[in-house]
Amino acid sequence: MNHSASMGQPARSEAYVLRFEQLRMADVDIVGGKNSSLGEMISPLAASGVRVPMGFATTSLAFHDFLQHNQLTARLDGLDVDDVKALTAAGGEIRAFFSELDKDGSGSFAVRSSATAEDLPDASFAGQQETYLNTVGIDDVLDKIRLVFASLYNNRAISYRVHKGFTHAEVALSAGVHRMVRSDTGAAGVMFTLDTESGFEDAVFITSSYGLG
Repeated sequence: MNHSASMGQPARSEAYVLRFEQLRMADVDIVGGKNSSLGEMISPLAASGVRVPMGFATTSLAFHDFLQHNQLTARLDGLDVDDVKALTAAGGEIRAFFSELDKDGSGSFAVRSSATAEDLPDASFAGQQETYLNTVGIDDVLDKIRLVFASLYNNRAISYRVHKGFTHAEVALSAGVHRMVRSDTGAAGVMFTLDTESGFEDAVFITSSYGLG
């Protein structure tokens, strides 16, 4: 199966990389909770003037094939990231997507983890995997994607899955790549659609501060 971007856009089920604008909330099993949410926000909010940083996400297929290719499927404890080889099969697609985002070669990017099991009613995997900021250049982006993949097997993530009754094979990881936001000229934070202290639902609660969130 050829996943190269030069051979045309592969079917969604066969893609290693998808643009954010191709994603919706129904794609959690493909690109995880964070990346599917970013995709869901882009189209509906663009007309209202809400700017969402453009980017792309690697898919769960890329993650599983990556593990199988590097014979890492059974290696769950103390994963040595130095043993993780280049994303050879997905490299062409990632380079093509990245070149569209960084046309002048001067951008800095966030490489974020997005698990296919996040914010469930009885479990929250948020914050367990790694995210890397101020990543510059395709080589650094590829390296950070490998580290994001490897972080699904850090000790705290392994322990949490065991305690919550998840098998390791149930959870895949997607890496989201998008431009860094100039938070030095504004603020970064989080918005809740309820009061986090009382649980009152008829409120929007925003906390933010200058600089990176």
